[in-house]
Amino acid sequence: MGNDVTADSAMDAVQRRLMFEDECILVDENDRVVGHDTKYNCHLMEKIESQNLLHRAFSVFLFNSKYELLLQQRSATKVTFPLVWTNTCCSHPLYRESELIAEDYLGVRNAAQRKLLDELGIPAEDVPVDQFTPLGRMLYKAPSDGKWGEHELDYLLFIVRDVSVHPNPDEVADVKYVNREELKELLRKADAGEGGLKLSPWFRLVVDNFLFKWWDHVQNGTLNQAADMKTIHKLT
Repeated sequence: MGNDVTADSAMDAVQRRLMFEDECILVDENDRVVGHDTKYNCHLMEKIESQNLLHRAFSVFLFNSKYELLLQQRSATKVTFPLVWTNTCCSHPLYRESELIAEDYLGVRNAAQRKLLDELGIPAEDVPVDQFTPLGRMLYKAPSDGKWGEHELDYLLFIVRDVSVHPNPDEVADVKYVNREELKELLRKADAGEGGLKLSPWFRLVVDNFLFKWWDHVQNGTLNQAADMKTIHKLT
């Protein structure tokens, strides 16, 4: 591992520590746990391609009581997709007992609560684990810059809560709440390449396939009707 560390000495110290200390959960295409590996290995395109490494992830979509969606811009020091705008929080359950619990997707919910605190300073009591609604799972692959990328089986978690937000600058450059029209304007700008605005590939997949119809359920209080946790949507 020493060579890897030397080779990546330009990497931000916080990100480097997380890359080697955090163990992601490796799964097969049916979301069965097959092992674990460092975050570093799980995000190297070379290993993703040569070993078909696929890891479990989650994407949180947090709405306030006005049904506006909280977006974040990833920090400039992030190894993958720096300064890209995305949904509220995107990360990985780790290979640890509390985040491997399969029942009611509790492991993934526990991880989501942990990362909302880590990245956005949202206290656990603002986002109780039983308030997350898992709506679906998607499988996708996305290169970031040639060396790094994602190959994830991603749980899509929705939650409607008013929360206090104190972003961690190691993780997040900026945050903002958007309504549907404001999000559509962001999409238009990203498509037109205006102002260097970029959206993460996984956020774009959710927007293009699910988000606006699910937003109706958010406003109608009928999210459970939209949930389909049997299907794994292959969107690669």
